Amino acid sequence: MSNSYATTGSRPTSRWKRFIKSNLLTFLTVIGVFGGTTLGLMLKNSSEPWTQREVMYIQYPGDLFLRMLKCLIVPLLVSSITSAIGSLDLSMSKKIAFRAIIYYFTTTICAVVLGIILVSTIRPGAGRDVGSMQGKAATRQVLTADTLLDLVRNLFPPNIIQATMFQYRTILVAPANATGVPLQQYKITNEFTEGTNVLGLVMFSVILGACIGKMREAGKPLQALFETLSEAMMIITSWVIWISPIGVFFLVAAKLLEMASFVEVLGQLGWYFMTVMLGLALHGFGTISVIFFMTTRKLSFPYIAKMSQVLATAFGTGSSSATMPITIRCLDNMGIDPRVTRFVIPVGATINMDGTALYEAVAALFIAQLRNIPLSFGHIVAVSVTATAASIGAAGIPQAGLITMVMVLDTVGLPAEDVTIIIAVDWLLDRFRTTINVMCDALGTILVNALSKSDLAATPNEIDAEPHELVELRQDCNEKE
Repeated sequence: MSNSYATTGSRPTSRWKRFIKSNLLTFLTVIGVFGGTTLGLMLKNSSEPWTQREVMYIQYPGDLFLRMLKCLIVPLLVSSITSAIGSLDLSMSKKIAFRAIIYYFTTTICAVVLGIILVSTIRPGAGRDVGSMQGKAATRQVLTADTLLDLVRNLFPPNIIQATMFQYRTILVAPANATGVPLQQYKITNEFTEGTNVLGLVMFSVILGACIGKMREAGKPLQALFETLSEAMMIITSWVIWISPIGVFFLVAAKLLEMASFVEVLGQLGWYFMTVMLGLALHGFGTISVIFFMTTRKLSFPYIAKMSQVLATAFGTGSSSATMPITIRCLDNMGIDPRVTRFVIPVGATINMDGTALYEAVAALFIAQLRNIPLSFGHIVAVSVTATAASIGAAGIPQAGLITMVMVLDTVGLPAEDVTIIIAVDWLLDRFRTTINVMCDALGTILVNALSKSDLAATPNEIDAEPHELVELRQDCNEKE
């Protein structure tokens, strides 16, 4: 009797131990975010302003972690998409791609419309002084048309090796004595800027995967190569993510040390900051959750709870691309079909930027309100379309939204220099909108997986099969053929 009691009494403890053990990394990452915030605030208030070099020393461990994650992006992205598309027949790939794109397009439009409704209702820029808000930001002269054309150009890189390191962009050079000359008359040149051309790599991987799938038996050796490379990248990812609590801790602490007086900034931009935050919260936990429930008949919140480590990493790094390996691993652990995960997540990290789209719509109208520029319905529609296009073109790196903000401002007729008005709080908003971007990608993957279940069940899954199972799967396929 006593033995039975002892066994029964120990069960809650053992359950707690198993729970803590299985979620240890998540707890440590969340502790890293709060610990970094606490350390940053304590150091900031304990001495003289910190120099750039001192902040660099604090940020150094976080930089190393970010470099490790970014190092995995190209091999993981190419191998994941190629192996996922190659393992499906072409009709199945089209269905998954169609469902993913419809989901991404719908949520992005919803984000932009929500942002416009909030900023038009709250009017955070009405009756405020512009002069005290100016900051410093690197801007460049560019037309909206040039940005959109560059987006398409980057889909088709002239050199796939170059695409792993550089992106194409148009440069407008002012003619001599250019005072008063419109941008349309500037000389057009171009350059390749540092940064991975993710759009080009995604396009190449999709086409290569479709080709391998079409080759059937002849393409099996190449398919096996990409599957093995994808698996190897995920193993390396599982090693790297154990550093994430430390990396996030130092990244957040360093960012707080770089920040000017947050109380002063909130005094100037408080209503703008709260409008964006309200929009992100309503979109992430309202709009997306409603779409998710209507499609899958399941609540999104249990899935969001399981993503806590992914969301903490997204907040700490401010980069959806850098978070991609951790997102894929988390969804694999949830039991989502790897063929869906390895296609939808890389594509989503590239083109689906709901948080960025919402922020850019709010920012453009906020600045127009500050400048007392009345906007017609046509202007607002133009902002909606441009913010959607700009979010697709935004790179999945920290503060990429500032770069694409220029084309949204151009739509309203505002100068590029007005980006400097919102620079003071952009670094913090960037982390929140990146978190929403990553959450939307993950929920979209679960949604597409739910819609594709019957189709996927008819196609053998070779990506996560054991070697002996793989032989049996291929034998079954050959017999069916």
